[in-house]
Amino acid sequence: MRRPQLRLLARIYEVFGKTDHGPEQLWRPIAAVLVILALQLNLAERFTVGPNWFVPTLEGLLLIPFTIAAFRKNEKETAPTRIFNVLLIAVVVAFNLASLILLIEALLRGKATDGIVLLENALKLWITNVIAFGMWYWEMDRGGPSRRRMEVKRHEDFLFPQMANTEFAQKGWVPDFWDYLYVSFTNASAFSPTDTMPLTGRAKMLMTMQSLIALLTITLVAARAVNILK
Repeated sequence: MRRPQLRLLARIYEVFGKTDHGPEQLWRPIAAVLVILALQLNLAERFTVGPNWFVPTLEGLLLIPFTIAAFRKNEKETAPTRIFNVLLIAVVVAFNLASLILLIEALLRGKATDGIVLLENALKLWITNVIAFGMWYWEMDRGGPSRRRMEVKRHEDFLFPQMANTEFAQKGWVPDFWDYLYVSFTNASAFSPTDTMPLTGRAKMLMTMQSLIALLTITLVAARAVNILK
């Protein structure tokens, strides 16, 4: 096998390989975005802004710089890559909120009469909400994943249990994407922090926004869908 091919395989292993304390596995947020794209492509068109393919295509284009950066040897996140990441997350959240508004509007005007369709689309929006805010927390906390790994001195946005009780954490523990996705899931389920506390104003603001979106999705849309099914 030629050297370029060997280098490519080695880089793929570094990105997708399982390590405990090495560079963060960047395939996780990439896979999360692909899940979002799949959910949006299967969203009912009356609840989307434009055709079904428009928003996923836009987000797919914004994902390209991050995917390229994931295969670079330099673990430091560049400013352009970070800008594209933040823009991607903002686009996902904005269009997901727009879809939720369209869903609620159809509900209030009596256009949503199929409970199963309403419930399916509400679930897709809720899952998208969880993934999008998990990515936002991951990208925001202490300046992003690369700065956390390099231990750049910055105030934490979140207080994880492993940080408050270091005796229960592995040596060199740093939160990764799964930790932030878990924070997002629990916040969207309980409408409040559980074991991880927000410390900064921006973290509290984002968690409040996520809880509000999740609350509207579950209490208004899902509850109405259950009533229709009855």
